[in-house]
Amino acid sequence: MSYTSERSRALFERALAVMVEGGSSPSRGPANYGAYPIFIARGEGAWVYDVDGNRYIDWMMAYGALPLGHAHPDVVAAVAEAAATGTLFAAATEIEVEVAEAIQRMVPSAERVRFANTGTEAAMAALRLARGYTGRPKFIKFEGHYHGWHDDFLINAHPHAPASLGHPRDPVRIAESSGLNRRALDDTIVVPWNDLAAVERAVGAHPGQVAAIVTEGVMANMGVIPPEPGYLPALEALARDRGILFVLDETVTGFRLAPGGCQELYGLRPDISTFGKALGAGLPVAAITGRAEIMDAFRWGGVLHYGTQNASRVGLAAARASLRVLAANGGAAFEQLRRTADALASGAREIFADAGTRAIVQQVGPMLQIMFTDRPAIHDYREFCAYVDRARFQRFALALFRHGVYMSPSAALHSVVSLAHTGAHVEATLDAMRKALGDG
Repeated sequence: MSYTSERSRALFERALAVMVEGGSSPSRGPANYGAYPIFIARGEGAWVYDVDGNRYIDWMMAYGALPLGHAHPDVVAAVAEAAATGTLFAAATEIEVEVAEAIQRMVPSAERVRFANTGTEAAMAALRLARGYTGRPKFIKFEGHYHGWHDDFLINAHPHAPASLGHPRDPVRIAESSGLNRRALDDTIVVPWNDLAAVERAVGAHPGQVAAIVTEGVMANMGVIPPEPGYLPALEALARDRGILFVLDETVTGFRLAPGGCQELYGLRPDISTFGKALGAGLPVAAITGRAEIMDAFRWGGVLHYGTQNASRVGLAAARASLRVLAANGGAAFEQLRRTADALASGAREIFADAGTRAIVQQVGPMLQIMFTDRPAIHDYREFCAYVDRARFQRFALALFRHGVYMSPSAALHSVVSLAHTGAHVEATLDAMRKALGDG
């Protein structure tokens, strides 16, 4: 039977009449998917099924929110049990303590934990905390790093024409939206990533004004761009030396790269960390963690952080079930994730080499992205903007749909491996890649 997505097309036409852009986030609409998105009906393990009855091997996994795969039985049982006894109390609960303790065991820097709902919200709270604790207004953000859609962070966060970026020593600050608080542009210092000298210059140019250096551990919204060897420890040391808080955004990397996230992988001890996505195993759970002295600024009368939905017991039930699986047997799950990703990445590289296709695969643990480029590697945001053929990747990803593989069609995003993926899924995906390249 030939591939069809007519029900998705019809649903999108209905959606346009009732929702802006036909959906609840631009990343789910035509900007990434072309004429219309695929409407997903259900998921199971490594698979998703759309409304037309097509089945896909899912390598997007809700942008990395599902480390165990879709509908893992432990998570399903935990959610059902919690929901049956009350979805929300907005009051203290025992499970809140249990999950905070679990995070503390896995993440040594998490001397204190505060729960939130999304990575965006956690990043907002972390920045407020850093400013409140230090009494300083400014912070350093890196080109191409995405910390959510809040005003302070929504600057130089998406691809732009290289000519619009200015000189690396003095980047042009590009607001990503109308309606931003213009003070955000004044207090956000933008510098290139993987360039320690640039950070030193920025700190020197704003003496006594920088509250925090905020960074992803792996640049995860420009495909996958790893830190240069020694860069993150040097960045942390620079912050310590200047009395600046080192804030690590682990929304994407947390509970994915290692039991303690990328801070374990790279030997870091951040002052503040933020977590989301994989923490909730598909439910909206996020966390701000850090040094007790700093986190205590959240106490009543200090730095304010409210939230009726904070520490939702249904979400925390999912988080507890997922963390138990990930932490079992000394964190063996993370080695399984890496092995599966290694097989997919190496297989894809071999396919591109055999086909004479100019493409690379960049990978850190279970995170990987294909980049159509002539370059041997992409090291930073400016290289991504200048040298990665994003339109070619979108065509390739959309062609994979027709062969039963679901990847985000945005070259600026990436694929993630779950525990539900097996060697058979890898081989089927590689076969689909060969066919998609043949489609042109």
